[in-house]
Amino acid sequence: MREIETPEELKIALQNGIIKKIAVQSVDLTGMEQDILSAEISGCIFLGCKMSEKIRDHLYRNNYIFLSLNVPYKMYPNTLYNKDSLYNNYDRKRPETFNQTYDKIVYDHYIKTGKESDDIEETLARRLHDHGITDSLQEFIEQYDEKKLVAIMGGHALERGTGQYTQVAEIAKVLAEKGYLMLSGGGPGAMEATHLGAWFALKPLSALHEALEILAKAPVYKDSGWLPAAFEVIEKYPNPGRESLGIPTWLYGHEPPTPFATHIAKYFANSVREDGLLTIAKGGVIFTPGSAGTMQEIFQEITQNHYLSFGYASPMVFLDTNYWTNARPVYPLIKLMSDRGDLQNLDLGLYDKTEDIVLHIERFNNSANKS
Repeated sequence: MREIETPEELKIALQNGIIKKIAVQSVDLTGMEQDILSAEISGCIFLGCKMSEKIRDHLYRNNYIFLSLNVPYKMYPNTLYNKDSLYNNYDRKRPETFNQTYDKIVYDHYIKTGKESDDIEETLARRLHDHGITDSLQEFIEQYDEKKLVAIMGGHALERGTGQYTQVAEIAKVLAEKGYLMLSGGGPGAMEATHLGAWFALKPLSALHEALEILAKAPVYKDSGWLPAAFEVIEKYPNPGRESLGIPTWLYGHEPPTPFATHIAKYFANSVREDGLLTIAKGGVIFTPGSAGTMQEIFQEITQNHYLSFGYASPMVFLDTNYWTNARPVYPLIKLMSDRGDLQNLDLGLYDKTEDIVLHIERFNNSANKS
């Protein structure tokens, strides 16, 4: 079914006088009343569209109309979020303005109505919202070769100003410059460093290091200066070098999404968000040090690769040899099971150097293009 997401697209479609089997998402129809009333429209879906009573009566005959419920968020989003839509009304010089942003208002509502709400209106609204986000996400990534989608997974606790935060940003910068779309869970720590690197793609390395110095003033997301420092960097370097995609969730809404992600697919359902992130990262996943959440993602990715759930296995690359062999000895276990055939189709790598990680991702991409 063809999708229409802007008034301009609908006006063009109305010129024919006959419209069948289209989906119109979050479009204001009030300025097109006469054209709509005189058109033959049937088998169409109207999702969260603003319309007059006359238009509604006209469309009800042969179409499906889904109206918005009483919630403070878009039930039928037709685009992904970004820093401007999530952090609207925010002024870094007045940090208290964060409380008036869309992101905070939605999170407060989410907590008030319950993370696992039993209100049917609320649960329906959340699922319709997440459906719209997934639809917009798929439209966005269709612009890229699926094997050029690479995710970096890792802990939210990784502090700005550390060597590993810098390295993650540099890895993302190099890969973004090579045409990869960088993905992450869209939060702080290693996730933020991923999008920072993509933001500074095609810029001098010295510019990235200057940004790192600004960010280091507020190392963790709990610091009051964490978000202001990010927006200070953006004010100094307003144009991102490359696009990147963050996929956060309001389940962890106490962790603010990084504004360095140019496209943000924010979900209510963490299960949809987490599985979806690993699913679309068909160019490989880089695992940086993290705790339980990161280890869960490792084994989710193993399952997808072992069963070739999407037709082929993509690289699982681990950063920090000591961490993954001693602090969290996951890698030796996976490697052992892979070597003896208990786990199949795994493309594993364990490295400490940026160039080795980039080479592994590039080697997979080059071999995939030849096959």
